[in-house]
Amino acid sequence: MNLLEQYGLLLALTISIAGTVFCLYGLARAIGPTRQEPGKDVPASSGVLSRDPVWGRYHARYYGYALLFLAFDMEMAFMYPWAVVYKEVGMVALLDMGVFLAILFLGLLYGWSQGAFRRQ
Repeated sequence: MNLLEQYGLLLALTISIAGTVFCLYGLARAIGPTRQEPGKDVPASSGVLSRDPVWGRYHARYYGYALLFLAFDMEMAFMYPWAVVYKEVGMVALLDMGVFLAILFLGLLYGWSQGAFRRQ
């Protein structure tokens, strides 16, 4: 399978998934008409109305942890397929991984300089 066929397959999968989603959405709209009820949009948990506001704020210090976790989680998602094809591709794959790790290391240094690893 050449590259053009692979992109064609990817495009066909994308179109079929979007078509399936639109068909299911239209079917749900056609079969189950929406009813307006007064208590339907009220936030509740286990049948009890919520006392606190639904849109609670989280402290900004957690965003740094979340971004670092996401960066290192994506690192593993990229390294596994790289390790599988490393023998076939060779030096180009090694250079690609070097560039990726350099960018990741720069992000790590930036997070460190901003105090992302400081205990609070």
